[in-house]
Amino acid sequence: MDIKTFGDLIDWTRQLHEHLARCLAHCAGQHEEERARMLLDYLADHEAELERVVAEYERRADPKALKTYVYDYLEHRPIRTHRTCDGHYASLDSEGICREIFDFHDQVIDLYRSLVGKAAIPEAKQLLESLLELEEHEAMRLARQTGRMKDV
Repeated sequence: MDIKTFGDLIDWTRQLHEHLARCLAHCAGQHEEERARMLLDYLADHEAELERVVAEYERRADPKALKTYVYDYLEHRPIRTHRTCDGHYASLDSEGICREIFDFHDQVIDLYRSLVGKAAIPEAKQLLESLLELEEHEAMRLARQTGRMKDV
């Protein structure tokens, strides 16, 4: 995806969450371990909800913020994720799945953090700060929930 504006960036983030949700759900059906299947199902639901929430941010955001150009995006290293769902998560144990999901969220958080200070207008900065807060909160919630799953 060609990212030129904050609107493009947010849509791209939404698409990443959507893709990850589909991939996790797909791999849940293929995994041999019940605990890992439960984890993948939970994470798929969580990512689908994040996709919905980010879409709502996109829908409600200030149009001026969405149309603002993201000049420094290309300087940030691209987020690494599995763009094709080849069953990758079905081959990982629960720890490996969590490691990859947390890494994905850390990359999104790092991207938003790096762009907050570079936003040219207050509306774009406010939008990025709000999305950063959402991603940080959801990453903490995932850490708590997956930690509880280990106790089961």
